[in-house]
Parts: sequence; structure tokens; C-alpha cells
Amino acid sequence: MNIPEHLFYTKDHEWINIHDDGTATIGITDFAQGELGDIVFVELNEIGDLCEKEETFGTVEAVKTVSDLYLPLDGEIIEINEALEDEPELVNDDPYGQGWMIKITISNPGQQSELLDSEAYQALI
Repeated sequence: MNIPEHLFYTKDHEWINIHDDGTATIGITDFAQGELGDIVFVELNEIGDLCEKEETFGTVEAVKTVSDLYLPLDGEIIEINEALEDEPELVNDDPYGQGWMIKITISNPGQQSELLDSEAYQALI
């Protein structure tokens, strides 16, 4: 199982890459995409949406199920991965790379301390 050490994680199986400029990139983990199976559709909130931690920022539809996506930190969506509209399978093929979902501007950096590091996430799963 691939759990990159430089990322943070949530108990809901989202990963977050926090950048030095106060933004972050978010997606779902390798474990999550494996549990979901073949992803056939990704629906994401819109650019400019203000979301609070643990609010849904979209859904992922696999062959047999639909799963909500939960925001790891308060923030404003500044970019969505439009490639997922035509190629949702990128989430299965490259969850930490081309399968990223959204980018946000972080509103409350103090919440970062509540995220899991790679070791804590490994213990969770």
C-alpha cells in the first residue's frame, strides 16, 4: 500500500499536501480508491466555494457505491482537477498524482495539528 510520508491524512481516507504558500492539494488515498474499486464518476464542488473542515467537497462514484469526500481543513476551493471529468479512472491509476481532486486556500492553519501523519494513518488502516 502506498502511503507517502510527506502528506497528511484523515480518518476518512483523504490525503492533503500542504504547500508553503498557504494552499493545499487534496485527494483520496490509495487505500480508499482500492476499497471503492473502479471509479466511474467524480463530482466536485465549484471554485470559490468556502467549506469548513469535514464538510463534503464532492462525491466519488464507483461501480457499486457512491462515497462522499470530506474536507480535511477549512478553506476556499481555488482549483478543481478538471481532467477527472473525462478520466475519473485517474483516481485509481494515480491517486497521489494526476488523480488529485481539489486545491484550497487554507483558512485555519491551526487545524493542521489534527491531521494524521503517514505512521498514524498506516496504524488506522
